[in-house]
Amino acid sequence: MFTGIIEAVGTITAITPTGQDVSVTVDSGKLDLADVKLGDSIATNGVCLTVVKLTGKGYVADLSLETLNRTAFTDYSPGQRVNLEKAMLPTTRFGGHMVSGHVDNVGEIISRTQTGRAIEFWIKAPDTLARYIAEKGSVAIDGISLTVNAVRGAEFKLTIVPHTASETTMEHFKPGRKVNLEVDVIARYLERLMLGEKAAESEPSSELSMALLARSGFLG
Repeated sequence: MFTGIIEAVGTITAITPTGQDVSVTVDSGKLDLADVKLGDSIATNGVCLTVVKLTGKGYVADLSLETLNRTAFTDYSPGQRVNLEKAMLPTTRFGGHMVSGHVDNVGEIISRTQTGRAIEFWIKAPDTLARYIAEKGSVAIDGISLTVNAVRGAEFKLTIVPHTASETTMEHFKPGRKVNLEVDVIARYLERLMLGEKAAESEPSSELSMALLARSGFLG
């Protein structure tokens, strides 16, 4: 489990094919790895990866075919800068929101506007995720815990203050960039819970999920 508060920005130094999947080598930059051991988790651009080797300057992790299919890692190459966060401890200050590191899908930056000292981004989410994104709700973008400030269909707006921009990769985001999206885990579990016994069906319809949520008042 993570909080979405980025601890360091690292750099992918190698991507090595291993059959149908790949392993990645990450230079972890200023991230303190003194307490990290093999098998520990590090969120890498929002993807929970298991450390399989420590290199002295960073770590190596494996990416499954499922991870490649669900994330923007297929667009990455050596030199890609990535947001890093170690798994939270019971004593960690909870400054963001609950982030599992299990990316739901990939979104796309569609606009960037300077507004005073802040940067305003509009992001297009896949239609299948739109119902989980709510104004003033939480979303993780490349592992960064952020607040949704406006919604229009499957598009949503983020307002990024200078500190967040400078301490993450968002300073370099431009229209067209693909980003990893993780919606609020509470929204996903709530939808599943509302299905009741219908959840046991092999393919409960999305229309049924929406109808149950609307009936309960969660969709306004």
